[in-house]
Amino acid sequence: MPNTALKAARQAAGYASQQALADALTRAARQLGLNGIVVSTRQVRRWESDTPPWPNQDYQRLLVHVLHRPIEELGFHAPWNRSRPATPPTSAPPVQPSAPTTPRAALPRPYGSGGTQPGTVGADYAVITEAHRRLYLSTAPAALHPTVAAHADLGTVLLGETDGVARRVLAAALAESLLLLGRIEFFDLCRPTAADATFVRALQAAGEADDCLLGAAILAHSAFVPGWDGRIDRARERMVAARTYARRAPASAEVLAWLDAVEAECLTRCGDPRSALALLRHAEDVLAAGSSALSPDWFTWFSAVRLRAFRGNTELLAGLIPQARTTLEQTLAELPDTDGKQRVVVLGDLAAVEAAARKPEQACALLEQALDQLAVTWYATGMERVREARRALAQWQDSAAVQRVDDRLYSWSATLSSLQR
Repeated sequence: MPNTALKAARQAAGYASQQALADALTRAARQLGLNGIVVSTRQVRRWESDTPPWPNQDYQRLLVHVLHRPIEELGFHAPWNRSRPATPPTSAPPVQPSAPTTPRAALPRPYGSGGTQPGTVGADYAVITEAHRRLYLSTAPAALHPTVAAHADLGTVLLGETDGVARRVLAAALAESLLLLGRIEFFDLCRPTAADATFVRALQAAGEADDCLLGAAILAHSAFVPGWDGRIDRARERMVAARTYARRAPASAEVLAWLDAVEAECLTRCGDPRSALALLRHAEDVLAAGSSALSPDWFTWFSAVRLRAFRGNTELLAGLIPQARTTLEQTLAELPDTDGKQRVVVLGDLAAVEAAARKPEQACALLEQALDQLAVTWYATGMERVREARRALAQWQDSAAVQRVDDRLYSWSATLSSLQR
C-alpha cells in the first residue's frame, strides 16, 4: 500500500501537493546549507509509493526539519536492524539545575555510541525552541531568560543521549536556543560575561549540527562583546571567523549585510564611525543586489529597516546630525508595530540628535515616547540609549521638560527595576 504516513504528515503540515513539499524541502536545503540539494516531485512520489526508499541522512534531516516528525513516523523503514537493548533509567548521570547567571560547562559527548532517546527528540525539542523565538518579541526578558536557560540545559543533556539525524536536528535547535539565551543576556540584561560563555556553548552545538550559518550568526553575536568594550582587534578576529562560516553556507544577502552592520557597530563603538559608514554603504549595496540563497527561519533580527537604524546611530556618532535625523525618522516611520525594542533604540537616538541640534523640548518629547515603550517592552540596550540622550541634555537639566523626563526616568519603580537588572 502507498506510504500514507508521509502523505498524512505532508497534508497536516499544509502541503497540499507533492510539488509543494518538494519546493519546501528544496528551500530548507538552502537554509540549512545543504548545497546542491534539489528535491523533485518525482522524489516525493517515490517516498509516498508502496515501496519508499530509505532516505539518505541529508534527506532525512530535511524531512524532519520541514514536517516535524521523526523519520520512523513518516513511513520509512531502515534496511538494517536498529534495535538495541533498552538502557535503564539510571544509566545517565543526574543533572543538577544551575542558576541562570552561572557559566555552564561545555556540551557533553554522548554517554554511549547508541542514543537512548526516541527519534522524535530533535523535532520535539525544536518546536519549543521556535516558540521561544516568537516569545522573545513580547515577553519580559527577566521572565523569559530562566525558561530559555532551562530549555538549553535540557537540550544539552538530551544531546548526550541522541544519535543519528535526530542528534543533528536537536543540536541545531539547541544552538538556536543558546544563541537566543546569549542575546537576552547581552542585549536585554547587560550581562556580557555570561553572554560570551553562552555563545561558546552555542558554537559547540552548531558544530555538532554542522550548521555553518548558525555558526556565523553566533560568532558575529560574540563579536559584539569585545566590540562594545572597545577591543576592536578581538571583535574583528571574530568577524573574520563569522564571514568564513557564512561563506561555507552559503549565506543570503540579508545575512551578509547584517555581518557588515555588526562590524560597523563595533567600529562605531571603538571610535571609527567613518569606516563604519563605508561598511554600511556596502551592506546597502549587498541588500540591493540580493542573492539566490534564502535566510533561515531563525534569522529574525535584521532587515532593510534595521540596517537604517544602524546607519542612523553611526551618523549621529559621526556628528552628521541632519543626515542622522533623516535616517532615523525614516526608520521610525517604517518600523513594524511589533518591533518595540528597536523602537526604543531609535527614539533614544533621535532624542540625542535633537539634543545635539540644541532642541531640548523635542528631545524630551522623544525620550518620553521611549519611556512609554520601555514600560511595555523592557530592553536594556534601549534604556542605555535613553540615558545617553539624557546625558546630552545636561545643560538644560533645570528646564521643566528635562525634569519631567527625570521624574519618569528615576521614579521608584524605574529606579528599582534598573538596579535589580
